[in-house]
Formats: sequence, C-alpha cells, structure tokens
Amino acid sequence: MGKRKRGRKKHEETASQEDYSTASKNYAVSLPAAATEAAEPERCRGRSKKIKVADSNGDCAAAKMVPSMDAVVKVFCVHTEPNFSLPWQRKRQYSSSSSGFIVGGRRVLTNAHSVEHHTQVKLKKRGSDTKYLATVLAIGTECDIAMLTVSDDEFWEGVSPVEFGDLPALQDAVTVVGYPIGGDTISVTSGVVSRMEILSYVHVSTELLGLQIDAAINSGNSGGPAFNDKGKCVGIAFQSLKHEDVENIGYVIPTPVIVHFIQDYEKNGAYTGFPILGVEWQKMENPDLRMSMGMGPDQKGVRIRRIEPTAPESNVLKPSDVILSFDEVNIANDGTVPFRHGERIGFSYLVSQKYTGDRAMVKVLRNSQILEFNIKLATHKRLVPVHIKGRPPSYYIIAGFVFTAVSVPYLRSEYGKDYEFDAPVKLLDKHLHSMAQSVDEQLVVVSQVLVSDINIGYEEIVNTQVLAFNGKPVKNLKGLARMVESCDDEYLKFELEYQQIVVLKTSTAKAATLDILTTHCIPSAMSDDLKT
Repeated sequence: MGKRKRGRKKHEETASQEDYSTASKNYAVSLPAAATEAAEPERCRGRSKKIKVADSNGDCAAAKMVPSMDAVVKVFCVHTEPNFSLPWQRKRQYSSSSSGFIVGGRRVLTNAHSVEHHTQVKLKKRGSDTKYLATVLAIGTECDIAMLTVSDDEFWEGVSPVEFGDLPALQDAVTVVGYPIGGDTISVTSGVVSRMEILSYVHVSTELLGLQIDAAINSGNSGGPAFNDKGKCVGIAFQSLKHEDVENIGYVIPTPVIVHFIQDYEKNGAYTGFPILGVEWQKMENPDLRMSMGMGPDQKGVRIRRIEPTAPESNVLKPSDVILSFDEVNIANDGTVPFRHGERIGFSYLVSQKYTGDRAMVKVLRNSQILEFNIKLATHKRLVPVHIKGRPPSYYIIAGFVFTAVSVPYLRSEYGKDYEFDAPVKLLDKHLHSMAQSVDEQLVVVSQVLVSDINIGYEEIVNTQVLAFNGKPVKNLKGLARMVESCDDEYLKFELEYQQIVVLKTSTAKAATLDILTTHCIPSAMSDDLKT
C-alpha cells in the first residue's frame, strides 16, 4: 500500500523529454499518445545514435528559402533540473542543442522543452563561429514555445526575421529546417501536410491545433521552423511519432498557436496561457440519449458530465446541460465544429483561439429550455499539475517525514516514464480523475521517511496521501507546514490514506528535526516558498 516496488530502477538521470503519456479528459485524440515523443534537443554527452537519412526532395523549395534559412539559429542550453525525489537539491547539469529562428522585434522562438530548467542559453547563427548569450523572455509550457532575445547588437546584424504564412492546406509542401543530430550544419527535410487536427502536446499534456507532416523530425530539430514553398514560416517542429508501424511522421506547431503565444506576450508582458472551458463532456450521438435530454430533431450538441469547481463557468453551467454552440458556432453531436472546406475539428479549437480573461457566449439546453451565458474564460487548475513551470519543488520536513505536493514530474521522478502503470492506484486516480475544489488545493503526500530513532515503525510509509493533521483537513503543503510549526498540542497526529495514522510527541519531534537535517545535509526544513 503506497510502497515503491521492490527492485524498481531509479530514474534519477532520465532525459528531460521522455514519452509523456496523456490523459485527455474532454475528447478522444486519435494520436497514440504513448508513442508520441517531444523531438527533444540533442543532449551533448557524446552518445551515439542511429540516424535515419531523411529523403530530401525539396531542392526548389529550399532555394526559395535561402534568405529565411539565414534566420535559423542553433540553440545551446545548459539545463539543471530539479530533483523531485530529493526536492532540496538539483540533478547534475547537462547540455543540449536544438534549433530556433529569428522573428520580429529582436526575438527568437524555439521550443519550451529546449530551454526548460535552463541555467544558460546561447545562440549561434548560420555560418557563424560565435555563440551569443541569450535571455529567456517567456516560456509557454502548454504550447511548447519559448521566446528568447540577445542583448548583443552584433547578433542582429545582417539577418532578416522570418515572416509567418497562413495555415497550410492538406498536401501543401513544407520544409523543416534545423540542426538535428549528426552534424553542426543546417539540415533541410521536405514533406507535405498529411493531417490537421487537435492533437496532444506531449510536453505538458495539452490539446491544441497541430499539423502532421511526413518530413523527418529528429532530436535537435526541436524549435526549428517549417516553411511553405514561398519561404514563409507555417509552424515550429516539436515532436515526432515513434512507432514500429510508422516512419517519418512529425508534428508541427501551426501559426495560429504561435501567433497566439506572441500576442499573449505582447498584450500582457508575460505568457498567461491558453484558456479552456472547464468541463468534461460526452458525445450525444445516441438518438435515445438525445431524446431523453429533450433535444429536438434539429438540435445538436454535447452533454456536460462534470464541471471544474475552480472554473468561472461552474457558477452558471450545470451537469447535464447540453452545449449547443460556442460563440454562435454550432457544435455537432460528436463535439466537432466546421473548420475549413471538407474538414471538422474539435470545438476546443474555438476556445484555444481566445485569451485568458476573454469572454465567450455559450448556448446550452437545460430542461428543454435554451439558455445563453456570457462566460469569462480562464486557464486550467489541475489537482496534480502536469508542470510546475520552472519553479523548484516544495517540501516540508518534520521528524524525518518528508512531505511534498504531487505533480506529474514528481510521479515521473519516483516511478519513471511508465508512472501511469507503476504508481499507486490511488495517486493515479487523483491524477486522472480528481478535480481541485479550490485554486490552492494540492495533493500532499509523505514522500519518504528519513530513518531516525524518533520515527521507528514508520519507515515504510512512502508516497501516501496526508488527509488531516490533528483533526483538521490538509488542503495544501503550506497549510500543513503552518499547522505543524504552530502546534502546541502534546502530540502531532497525521491521518493518512488507507486509514493509517502517524503520532509523534511534539517536543521530541521538533527537537529531532535539526539532527536529521544535519545527517542528510539538508539546508532547511522547508522550501523557500513555504517560508513566506
């Protein structure tokens, strides 16, 4: 119960971008998510890798893009990742290389995962032998885009920024340019747009519009531009499909998502994220279901199953409402809306076109009555966050008990990339199905027990949720730390999942903490964010 599996291999030094399994709550994504990988930056550790030679048949298109290709840069990053299993320290630093490109306003775009947990970022222009120090302006975790700049004026001399083109059509030619593994010079691979749909962005398990192309995207291609045959950028290479039955399937972040990221930054001075409609819904394709909901023969829509308690729409929408339209665009029984000629797309695309704080008109059917609500859109608050957005992990230690808040990076650190199979069932259930009841709610667990005389008999408690302290419910880690620190009762009593309890004498527990910290070379009993 809540224990690590015996003999489980530690994943302390895994690459930062492994397979990110996704759990789509709102609609089915046709992509086999477990086989999709971020096209991770090439890690500079001298590893040998098998390279498939991409068929490059776009010489004419490449010739048209020579000016644009000069705007493609190589990104060098030194990463220092947090150690979520030992949150008071960081992992050994490592280096990576990836691609990026210059856009207007003295800015460079690349992938978010290319500069995640960065301690230093440098850029090198095509044909140059100089690396320039870069500053990270914004990291968009949901859309896997990062914005950089360089203060040295010399970097910007003689380079024209890339121009953005319109969203390409199916079978339009695209050329991916970047610095993949196998060399220091620029690489060009060509293909066509083979699919356009809402797909899973594996870096942070979100669903946004994406392009599927049949050009090769390899490690190091991350952040490189995809050009159309007129030399205009139509996307950013960011992940590829790794599966024994497919070859050369890559994915590109399209211009609507890129422009949304840039305009969000310009409008707010920071990246604020993509809003969502905080509901889980089901299809209404069954005629008996539609009839039971009071829908007419000409009415279509999707039924609301659950509503996020932290979402603004929870004040007006109700379970079993049928969403008929979003901003006057009718929603079909399968949750799709018209996109372009002969194409349909998930209606979440309409939501993702909005900005945080924007309003939208939602029409619903409730008890055979049509109601309209003007809803303010906000970002998603997960009980188990998929990303902590560069912040160090939080922790609190008392009498050797290490308390922390569960996140997907924490689960991956504890159980490896297959955490969805190896983690305790109750934690996975919270991750996949539970909703935060308030914006500050966290899933607090006893991560491990640092063995000492004070905690004899409790040594095997691992990754077990803390439900209450001295009879008061535990809402988040900061609240738990405050209750323990201010406790003047004779005993500290922690109520855990599986009906376990931990009881410690308050005075001896607090006195023993300092010696335990010294033994394990831990600088503080709590992370900095809990001290304020």
